Amino acid sequence: MKTVLITGASSGYGRETARHFHSQGWNVIATMRTKRVGVLPESDRLRVVELDVTEPETVTAALETAGSIDVLVNNAGVPSIGVFEGTPMVRVREVFETNTFGVMTTTQAVLRQFRERGSGVVVNVTSSVVLGHMPLSAVYKASKMAIEGFSASLALELAPFGVLVKTVEPGACLTTNFAARATNGGSVDELVPEPYAPWAKSVMDDLTGQELYTEESDVAETVWRAVHDTTGQLRFPAGADAVRLAQAK
Repeated sequence: MKTVLITGASSGYGRETARHFHSQGWNVIATMRTKRVGVLPESDRLRVVELDVTEPETVTAALETAGSIDVLVNNAGVPSIGVFEGTPMVRVREVFETNTFGVMTTTQAVLRQFRERGSGVVVNVTSSVVLGHMPLSAVYKASKMAIEGFSASLALELAPFGVLVKTVEPGACLTTNFAARATNGGSVDELVPEPYAPWAKSVMDDLTGQELYTEESDVAETVWRAVHDTTGQLRFPAGADAVRLAQAK
């Protein structure tokens, strides 16, 4: 019986991915910054563990609790919507601490056991923003593009040891409360200087009016497919909108 450790499993893609792997008979270590009772049904095959990807000591502690794992799913992330001119640098650093450095921290922490065993899969969940030019996402896209490049190079480094690296690129999901989280609890207007306001509003109207979206189950199923892929494919768009962007590119 194999074991997967998933970061950011308190809601959204991470929680649905935990449910999916559990339903397929895997052991699941579902991690989140603060353990929340009832988020997932804990059992002998599904454990909820506290892990904050920006705090290396919690990564170490979580891996000690988990023991040997077969798959790491780096799902934890923070979104960001706004005009770059109006985004405080403290917010920029917060996004990179989680989306970029957090992924690197957890990945580095599992590589020795993967390499020594000669097997393992790292799945990095990025975003469909890497597939096209999207306004109001300069900071977020930069943090995710960094992981795309990181993953491509890391895949080559680990291939001789039988360790695989994959990226999953979800589209926009209506159920993840993206806008509220993207502004750190505020509003998009707070990160849009007045001269940008009319243009930014039209952009947001277009985004919220799109016909294709991504379901949480799309991401969970794509992560599952990426983990079991043996073709050498690196990037996996998840959701109808992401697939359309990938095809267009």
